[in-house]
Amino acid sequence: MRAVARWGALAGIGSLVLTAAASPAAPAAAAPGTTAAAGASPAPGPAALAADEARGTAQAAARAAASGIAFARCPARERLPEQVRCGTVEVPLDYADPAGPAITLTVSRIPATGEASERQGALVYNPGGPGASSTWFPLAGRLPAWERIARAYDMVGYAPRGVLGSSAPLSCQDPADFHRAPTAAPTHPSPSEKRERIARARSYAAGCARSAGAALAHYTSLNNARDLEVIRAALGEPGLTFMGASYGTYIGALYATLFPSQVRRMVFDSAVDPDPRKVWYRNNLAQSLAFEGRWADFRAWVARHDDVYGLGATPREVARSYDTARARLALAPAGGTVGPGELHAAFLGAAYYDDFWPRLAEVLSRYLKGDPGPLVERAAPDPAGARESENATAVYTAVECNDAPWPQDWAVWDRDNTRLARVAPFETWDNAWMNLPCAFWSAPRRTPLDVGTRRGALPQVLILAAERDAATPYAGARELQRRLRGAALVTEEDAGTHGIGGGANACVNRYLEEYLLTGRAPVRRASCAPHREPDPVSLDRRAGGLGPPHTV
Repeated sequence: MRAVARWGALAGIGSLVLTAAASPAAPAAAAPGTTAAAGASPAPGPAALAADEARGTAQAAARAAASGIAFARCPARERLPEQVRCGTVEVPLDYADPAGPAITLTVSRIPATGEASERQGALVYNPGGPGASSTWFPLAGRLPAWERIARAYDMVGYAPRGVLGSSAPLSCQDPADFHRAPTAAPTHPSPSEKRERIARARSYAAGCARSAGAALAHYTSLNNARDLEVIRAALGEPGLTFMGASYGTYIGALYATLFPSQVRRMVFDSAVDPDPRKVWYRNNLAQSLAFEGRWADFRAWVARHDDVYGLGATPREVARSYDTARARLALAPAGGTVGPGELHAAFLGAAYYDDFWPRLAEVLSRYLKGDPGPLVERAAPDPAGARESENATAVYTAVECNDAPWPQDWAVWDRDNTRLARVAPFETWDNAWMNLPCAFWSAPRRTPLDVGTRRGALPQVLILAAERDAATPYAGARELQRRLRGAALVTEEDAGTHGIGGGANACVNRYLEEYLLTGRAPVRRASCAPHREPDPVSLDRRAGGLGPPHTV
């Protein structure tokens, strides 16, 4: 499932993300190289397809290197200040057919601010998703944690294929329908509620197929990695310096496997487990289980500050306060638009970023004391952002459904998520509903690439991970390190913020800066003590109020 968007929050450059997956799936039989959807034509064998796509990538990269990128003022839709400049790069829709239809990607940049002797080329960033744009990333150079890095590097962001930008944005439903509210979010759905969700998932998958047509099959993680190679060539970089967060780490892992000789430096921040057996169904189940532990961390923190919030002196009492709010909102949605589903979406942020904790605890406290205003401000759908949110969900769904086999038998989903919800009720079913369209997907599913490099094939790469990260559980970082031989892993111990590079932990930031500026990293592993927990801050004592709501 996708992570909470920290749009414009640049501190911690913390990711839109996703991950996925869980108990044994039952993939359908497939032609070699793909998992065929019902009624799909046989696909070419994996060797022939891979060879065609490799040739197509080389041709597209050569064209991009010859054309370069003409940077100019960014389009108004990007909502970026004057100092950020934008250009476009053309990539094939289908790398096996590089002369066929093309997609135009938006690329943004602020040149390195240091002297010529300091400059090291371009640092390209992907924040995750799938479905997130990083065109805002060049602005990170304004932050103290990124200042020295921005002196050395052109800070480069981009809008991946399918994301709202220059061309070919994906859509699967009317944006007005996407933000309909209020909604329910039962932790243990009834048979009738399950039937309704199945129907909605089937309809959503049909909408994606109807809207995108044959192009739908080409929105994949492998193509996202190939797009990165074309962007590298267009920037004129002999080797790629890349940082990916969350799902962006999976793109980076695929790139390192496909193009190891083109890697200069690479940072993986909050790593997705790249084991092909876990992409994506099992990863989503693992994520749902991890969310339960992080939700418990939030409740324990709120309980320690019961004198501020009055939500309970124990985690169990805080949970009862939250359940009371859910029950009230089911009967009388706040502001007419915030029901249990919107409450849950807002509080999902607590599992991603502990700097959300004071605001969320205050919102809940205020609501239970009779003031729904802060909750409505925080959780109500924003009609102005409906098109962007619908597009991001469409890209997320297309990429994950296309990438790998998914169970096509509802009984498998029902069995696995019912079992999991008994021990991890907070996020299990909402995560399942997010991904259920993949059970009814019409486009062929690819076989995930077996990520990995032999020792010496890559320069040393750097993995950053928080030990209690729920969106990308820590085991994924260990697995990625095992597969990318020689990789270094820096762990923020006993912490759970998702996306830690450039964030609140000075120790982590020192490792990140040292690596990007010099190429030096720990021999194998290093640890950092956790960053400080947030201080409780009452809205009564805060001058600025809640600020704009974050979205999911």
